[in-house]
Amino acid sequence: MRYFVAVARERNFTRAAELLHIAQPPLSRQIQQLEDELGVVLFERGTRPVRLTDAGRVLFGQAVQVLEVVDEMKAISRRLQEAEKLRLGIGFVASTLYGRLPEVIRAYRAARPQVELTLLELNTLDQIAALKDGRIDVGYGRIPFDEPAVERTVLRNERLVAALPLHHPLSLLERPLRLSELAEAPLIVYPKTPRPSFADQVLALFRDHGLRPAMVHEMRELQTALGLVAAESGICLVPASVETLRRDNVAYRPIKEKAVSPVIMSTRKGDRSPEIALLLQLVKDIYRREGIAFGI
Repeated sequence: MRYFVAVARERNFTRAAELLHIAQPPLSRQIQQLEDELGVVLFERGTRPVRLTDAGRVLFGQAVQVLEVVDEMKAISRRLQEAEKLRLGIGFVASTLYGRLPEVIRAYRAARPQVELTLLELNTLDQIAALKDGRIDVGYGRIPFDEPAVERTVLRNERLVAALPLHHPLSLLERPLRLSELAEAPLIVYPKTPRPSFADQVLALFRDHGLRPAMVHEMRELQTALGLVAAESGICLVPASVETLRRDNVAYRPIKEKAVSPVIMSTRKGDRSPEIALLLQLVKDIYRREGIAFGI
């Protein structure tokens, strides 16, 4: 029927064959078989261009309608198939990629290969908005916001370390560094916006110990902050997992005082999805294998 409609519209067997990406002889045979089945002649073949017979014109109108219905049925089937697909959206802040999040995602993909996974880099504020409007189903961040529509689970409190220029005098010390020593150097914090952010956690840490850094430089992202550290423009406090980045000309040293940043899993309030439960269980399994205390 599609072949018939193509010839009727093009009024030429050769052009119709090209449009259908087939050779002309098979097209002619298909039209002949249709005519034999219906018991009527559909085209006046001796004319240039090819013309429809009276029977052909009647069939053409009906064929177009039938094909439109078939195409709509295919579209409905595709939409139903898409609707049946399981989807999971995950939002994350960049620093969580240096921790266990990639391992959690790999484990989830292995356990749920049929689920379509969407990953979005979002700051904590944007994660809350994305959870509320359904763009993501779970978020991984570091800032504990109070939002009635969002449920938060602290996965761990990650230790902070000092990132220093490789040849900085403090980087040569074998002992943990005191915050009072770090406060003497220019401090690089990130992100610059939006606030509050991880930058505010770092500044609050110094403030809680009665310290004020000599100078503060605010950068937009972690990579830029570490680039300035490598350029000997200051020091930066980062989650310990960032050490795996191994950037040239940057040394990492432990901090003597308790200095931590929470890793927080956020979901919609009351969401009891088995996928969310699985993600949380995978985190607990990975932490247990690696000796990391969950929620502490």
